[in-house]
Amino acid sequence: MFGMHTGGLIGSAILVGVMGVGVASPAQAADAPAVEAKSAYVIDSAGTIHFNKRETSRVPVASLVKIMTAYVVLREGKLSDTITITAADVRHAVGSGATTAKLKKGERLTTRDLLYGLMLPSGADAASALARRYGPGNDAFVAKMNAAAQRLGLSDTRYTNPDGLPTPGKGGYSTAVDQAKLTKVALADSTFRTVVSREVQKIPKTALHRAHTWHNTNKLLESASGIIGVKTGYTNAAGFCLVFAGERSGRVVIGVLLGDKDARRFSTAEKLLDYAETQISGG
Repeated sequence: MFGMHTGGLIGSAILVGVMGVGVASPAQAADAPAVEAKSAYVIDSAGTIHFNKRETSRVPVASLVKIMTAYVVLREGKLSDTITITAADVRHAVGSGATTAKLKKGERLTTRDLLYGLMLPSGADAASALARRYGPGNDAFVAKMNAAAQRLGLSDTRYTNPDGLPTPGKGGYSTAVDQAKLTKVALADSTFRTVVSREVQKIPKTALHRAHTWHNTNKLLESASGIIGVKTGYTNAAGFCLVFAGERSGRVVIGVLLGDKDARRFSTAEKLLDYAETQISGG
């Protein structure tokens, strides 16, 4: 077992007001950027809310679910654990038309490697393998996800799987506020922070597995400065989703966009980060 590690600006600041929604904000000031996403929420590490729109609406959040998957794995396992990919892991991702890390049956990868496969290309195959190991099994893993949500005060969140794929009749959901709360806590872990901030991760070929090159689906890492991560998501029901974080004027700003359009979520996130920076600096 290994614990969460804190350090630097994020480690010291990110836990401020973790469980609270925040303090009074200039959220809907006249100069706030237009946000077309169905739900949105932006808060900084001092607890100031910079933008909110239907932030407590319960909605599906697609692959943002994988933030909690990574959070649970970082408490249940060791980064050096080795996990063997099964046919069921591969079939789960391919059969559902989900994004994958292109894993193959019989490959053996470390938990550290699979976290990159989970968070960068948003691999449902990596999610399946991690849940199978650390539940052990999907149902037990989902129970751990929901227990963690309860511990963290995510009262408007319910998980039904570790990957965010639609589960008809089961009704998984979360809110922009809850996703921001979870992200604040997750970013206090140095391994999580390193993974979600990586644009490209190359895993060299070994006797245990093929070579893999995983590209981060978060285009903010390419287009804006000071970006920390965090995660993209999409399903028909959820629309395009994004949790983003960046360092601005000595604070960490975390934002959530739910039910947006593809490219627009990234440009909107940049505008929200710039807006928050202006508010923080008193501009």
